[in-house]
Amino acid sequence: MRALNQAWPRPSHPRPIVVAGAGAIVREAHLPAYQRLGYVVCGVFDVDGSRARATADAFSIATVFPSLDAAIGTSDVPVVYDIAVPGDQIAGTLERLPRGSAVLMQKPMGPDLATARRILAICEERNLTAAVNFQLRFSPGMLALHDLVHGGDLGTLVDIDVRVVIDQPWHLWNFLAGAPRVEVVYHSIHYLDAIRGLAGEPHGVYCKGVAHPAMAGLQDTRSSIILDYGDRLRCSLILNHTHRAGPRHRASQIQVEGLHGAARVTWGVNLDYPAGPPDTMEVWLEGDGDWTAIPLRGSWFTEAFEGPMSNLQRYIAKEDDSLVGSVHDAIRTMAVVEACYESSAHGGTPVR
Repeated sequence: MRALNQAWPRPSHPRPIVVAGAGAIVREAHLPAYQRLGYVVCGVFDVDGSRARATADAFSIATVFPSLDAAIGTSDVPVVYDIAVPGDQIAGTLERLPRGSAVLMQKPMGPDLATARRILAICEERNLTAAVNFQLRFSPGMLALHDLVHGGDLGTLVDIDVRVVIDQPWHLWNFLAGAPRVEVVYHSIHYLDAIRGLAGEPHGVYCKGVAHPAMAGLQDTRSSIILDYGDRLRCSLILNHTHRAGPRHRASQIQVEGLHGAARVTWGVNLDYPAGPPDTMEVWLEGDGDWTAIPLRGSWFTEAFEGPMSNLQRYIAKEDDSLVGSVHDAIRTMAVVEACYESSAHGGTPVR
């Protein structure tokens, strides 16, 4: 087995970062990744001032901004904005950024496709170099899988299977209570985006999302999704985020098969969020007697969070030719999500 790519290169001269939003994802993933890479976070803002102060103290951040306007108006050097706010607050935040800014926004790109299109229009009108933090694509295992697929090692893809059976701690994200859409747009969007990176654009989707009777206030928490790639590639996602029967039969994985090989990646963080076991990867190539375990340099949490910021920084410095999670690419993932909800609402073919 050849060496597989597992990390995004670091920019030669990274800009300082201004963070808007100091929630759990920033504290547990963004900032540890930036700290590990030596990126300077020059300030943080949150509507909860005490949370912003605690975050700044924990990560030795020099400045706590008293307002969003202060966060975006005080820098005398070019910065990158890390906007980590709920999807329904992204558009309003982007409208206040200086024209020509570089920004990494938290996924999703709004709660629905209509909002995503508004976000795209704002980015174009304000000339923002903007990316969405679909970080799963950048995890060591998924970068390696992308390398295998696009390097031709597995041959023509014939099967993609995602299975997530977990006990998702939905209570950690209280803004989801009462939201009209939950599981697909706020979590399983990662898998849909990663599959687009592997297989390209699906022709269509079949989806059924359902709520859980024991979780009042939450809409879809489980779904079954088929992405239509024609009659040669089967692509299925089984997504159960309410499995309460203990850890024995939890699952969190993607398995990809081609004409000449197969690969399986597990995402440990889902199995016991946020401190689950490490991710794993196994590969089988034509002629192998058995599967080969591939050592990974890290996992989705938190190494995957290195990639989106590194790619954005390198892109604005002209060290990368493409912006992987650009708003122009992310709008296609949002279109797949929208199609999932439309399919679910329309229901299946009646049995007559």
